Parts: sequence; structure tokens; C-alpha cells
Amino acid sequence: MANPFDISVHANVKEISRSLSRLAHSQINFATAQALTVLAKEVQADEIRNIATTFRKPKPFTQKSVGIQGARKDTLQAKVFVRPIAAKYLEPYEKGGAHVLSGRALINPKNIKLDSYGQLPRKALARLKARKDVFIGKIKTSKGSVNGVWQRIPAKRKLPAHLKLLIRFGDALPVKKRLSYRSRAQAIVDRRFNAVFAEAMSRALASAR
Repeated sequence: MANPFDISVHANVKEISRSLSRLAHSQINFATAQALTVLAKEVQADEIRNIATTFRKPKPFTQKSVGIQGARKDTLQAKVFVRPIAAKYLEPYEKGGAHVLSGRALINPKNIKLDSYGQLPRKALARLKARKDVFIGKIKTSKGSVNGVWQRIPAKRKLPAHLKLLIRFGDALPVKKRLSYRSRAQAIVDRRFNAVFAEAMSRALASAR
């Protein structure tokens, strides 16, 4: 998503313009700009729905990261974009690859309350690091070295002192889901442009009379 791509409607406008009256020709750029803006809003709405159905409980920040820039009659270009922070971690869901991680990966939280989106709450790691009974590092276990956040559990009665794994750090895993943002946007433009343009031209002619 970080890399822009173009969807051209030049051929559509050229084909439609052949049957337009002189008055309609004078309004063609205005109508095209209006149509492009409407389509951009439709693509934006589709992508927000797509994020909501592709991910399990996506955060509002991710859904609200999809923005638009309307077209003007002097540029005839509308833009649908994903704001930089979200674009960085959503890019693999479009092009494939591994999850984008900020620092070390936080996976497999244990004995920690997650937020309503099923994710580790913000500042949770910082709060854990501040505790005297918690440390971060690698521990050799019977199953190999485990890097994570550990809690020191003191001895109680017949139970010896031991360590409890709270969060396990791991490498970025391959992304399995796809947003198919580009193909969905193209499909909407292909399917809807003529109808949206006709509506925009009708409004333009009505206001020009």
C-alpha cells in the first residue's frame, strides 16, 4: 500500500464524450472530477470494510488510516491512500512477505490481560519492565532457548522458586491473509465509473442551465 498505483478512466471519458452535446462538453471536466471523487469515497469505504472483515478486531487506528483526496477539474485526479504508519504494516497484506514488526516481535502473551482487540495493551511491556519481579532475556529450557518476558515466582511451601513466561519474543511470521486492495479498487472503478459519471454530468448540466 505504500507504493502508489494508477487507475485511468481516460478511455471511459473519451468514449462517453463522443455522444455529448456542446453544453455537456463544457462541463466534462467538472463532471469527471465529481465522478472521481465519488469513486474515491466508494473505494475508501470498501477498503475500510475490507480491513474490518480481513482482520480479527482491527483497531480503529488501522481503519481510520484510509483517507482520500478529492479530484479537481484542473487535475482530474483523486487519491485513496493509507497513512504512513498503517501503510508500513499493511503492505505485506497486499504484496506478501512477513509481518512488519516494531522492534522485537511480541507474540504468544501468557497470563496477561489483552485489550478488546485481542492485542497487548500499549505500555504493557513498559509496565512489566518496571516491576522488580520481572526481567527480559533468554532462558535455556528443556525445549531450547526462549527469549521473552519472565516473572520470578518465589518459593511457596513445597513449591520451589521458578520462572513464569509472560511474553515470548519471536521472529516475524509470514503473512497469510491478503487485502487485495489494488484489484478491489480497480473492480469498483470498472464497474461503477459510467454510472457515477452519468449522475455527475446530470448534476453539472442542471446547474449550468
